[in-house]
Amino acid sequence: MSLSAHAASPTVNWSRFALVGPGTVLAAVAANVLLYFAAGAVVAYNAEFLPLASVGGAIIMTLAPAIVAVLLYAALLRFTRHPAGIFTIVSAIALIISLIPVFTYIPTVPGVTNAQTAVHVLLHVVAASVIVASLTSIRTTSWES
Repeated sequence: MSLSAHAASPTVNWSRFALVGPGTVLAAVAANVLLYFAAGAVVAYNAEFLPLASVGGAIIMTLAPAIVAVLLYAALLRFTRHPAGIFTIVSAIALIISLIPVFTYIPTVPGVTNAQTAVHVLLHVVAASVIVASLTSIRTTSWES
C-alpha cells in the first residue's frame, strides 16, 4: 500500500462560470439600483452631490469594479489552488481602499450630508457583498486520476 498521494489537479466548470460571471455583474448593479431608490425614499439626495445625483452614477461605479472582479476571479480560478479565499481577502482590501475617499474626500464635496455619505458606504458594501458571495460560489473541484 502506497502512502504517496497523487496530486489532483483542480478543475473549473467554465460553463457555469460563463453564467455566474455576467450574472454577478447584473446582480451587483441591480442590488445597488434597488438600494439607491430605497435609500432615496428615506434620504433626500442633494443634486449638488454628484455621486448620488442620479442612479447612473451608482450603475457605472458598480459596473466597472464588478467586471474587474469577474475577470480577477476567472484568473484566480485558473491559476491558484484557493481562489475563493484569495479573492475574499483581495476584495476586503479593495473595499477598505474604496472607502478611504468616502471618508476623506467626500465630506468636502459640496452638497454632501452624513446621510448621503452613509448611503454611499452602503452602496460599496452591498456591491462587494453580492460580488464576493456570487463569485465564490464557483469553486474548483479536485478529481482523483
